[in-house]
This record gives sequence, structure tokens and C-alpha cells, in this order.
Amino acid sequence: MERRQLEYFVAIVEHGGFTHAARALQVAQPSLSRAIAKLEEELGVALFHRVGRNAVLSSAGELMAERARQVLRDLDALRAAAQTVGEGAVGRVDVAATSSSALEPVISIIAELRAHHPGVTVSTSSALSATEVVALVLRGRCEAGVCASAERPAGQGLISHHLRDEQFLLVMPPGTTVGAGDGTITASDLRGMHFVVPHAATAVRARFDRLAAEVGELTIAAEVGDRSVVLPMVLRGVGAALMPDGWDYLARRSGASVYRFDPPERIPQWLIHRTGPITAAARAFIDTTLSRARDAAE
Repeated sequence: MERRQLEYFVAIVEHGGFTHAARALQVAQPSLSRAIAKLEEELGVALFHRVGRNAVLSSAGELMAERARQVLRDLDALRAAAQTVGEGAVGRVDVAATSSSALEPVISIIAELRAHHPGVTVSTSSALSATEVVALVLRGRCEAGVCASAERPAGQGLISHHLRDEQFLLVMPPGTTVGAGDGTITASDLRGMHFVVPHAATAVRARFDRLAAEVGELTIAAEVGDRSVVLPMVLRGVGAALMPDGWDYLARRSGASVYRFDPPERIPQWLIHRTGPITAAARAFIDTTLSRARDAAE
């Protein structure tokens, strides 16, 4: 079994078929097909069912996909370990993050990595929820993940580190005033408001639903799948929004009215990664993230 065969196999899985994988890899499709046929022959199992022009993963292929990704990660880790001698951390780390975590702390982590580990490139994958972040890491698509979750993320072979408690903010259209005028509000101040909310399964939606049940008279003005449009909708006066504090800077710079809850509405933020070998780039990302969390806590 060769690395090239595993790379071809994973590419077919990732790109949804031989044609798209061949295009992404910039190889001739017959060469790709021959490599997979040889791999299937060596393993003694069919990795794909050919259904017309489509290739569908077999049960053996599904089992193979996650392990193939991890083998490639391990090979990258070995290569990176050799390259770090005398050079420092180099290479690419794939990081899964929810939208608010991608703003903070991931942006700050990338900035610090560029200063101390210029040979490291961070590639981020967006996720709708903490559950999706965990899945991306466990399946080997990403080496690390950052997310907010009320419960500690868990899974076989998964390590989770508490980073901080993220706070929820109330973000309102420009010029809107509420509460006692000191920049803070209570949950009861939300009564009667209209909100822009994300679809279910996100931490923000779960917190909104809980507050709606406790306070009452909270109306959903718009429900969105793309959370990047929440702030623009608020700025246009569609409604208010609950937003994690990673959005604080952008919301204030955009002219929105931003309020903190008293007492604070918090949710833990986590860094996760798998056990076992990791690349030097991933280690640099993890160490930088944990160092920032320790410094912030002191």
C-alpha cells in the first residue's frame, strides 16, 4: 500500500467521485481508477460500489475512510517532525471552528503563530455547531477544533481543553437604548423584543430558546442558516440578536448597540484534538492556544 493510493482514495471520498477527485488532484482519471483498483486488490475488498457513473462507498470503504485520513495525518506528523530540526514548526494545520470561535480566539492565535512560527499555515473549516466540530476532528478531516459547548466535548480518542467562558451579548440596531443605561441589561429587559436567530443546533439558538422560555414575549423576526448575515440584519433594523463576545469588536465598529448581561450569560469554550501523533504545525497551534488561555486566566 502506497501513500499515493491513500491520497487518491481520500480525495475521491472528499470530492464525491472519481471525476472531481481527478480534477482536484490534476491527474488523469484512468490513472486514478487504476490506483484504486490496485488498492482494492491488495486489500481484498471493494471500497466503492459503481452505480452507473457514480461511485458509492462500500461498508469497507466507510471504515477505511477515517483510518486512511489518520494514516496520512501520521505520515505528515513524521515528516514534519524531521523538518522541525533546526527550523522550527513548519507545515499546515487544519482547524475546525464555529463562527464565533473563528473570530476569537482563532484569529488571535493565527496572528501569534505568524509572529512566532512563520512556517505554519492555518486552514480553517467552518462548522455550524460544536457537534460538527467534534465530528470533523474525530473523522480526521481536521487536526484541531475550537468551539463553545455547555458540555465538555467527548469522543473516543478525543482530548478537550477548557479555554475560557465565552459571554453572550445583546446586539441591537444603531442608536437603540435599553436597560439602565450603564451598558448592561438583565434577561427581563428582553421582553417584547424581536430577534434575528440562527437555525437550531447552535449554542446561540439554544441560549435564545432558554431565555425565551424563561422571559416570554420574545419574537423571532428572522431565522437564518448563514450566521454571517445576523449582524447585517441587526444593523438594518430587522431585530436584535444574541451574539458571542467574539463579535464584540465588529459589532461596535459597525455602529451596533452592544450590551452585556448582568448576571453574565456564559458558555464554556473548548480546544479539542485527537490523541496520538500530531504534526508539528498542529502542536504549535495547540501550544499557542493553551498558552493564550493560561495568560488570559492569570
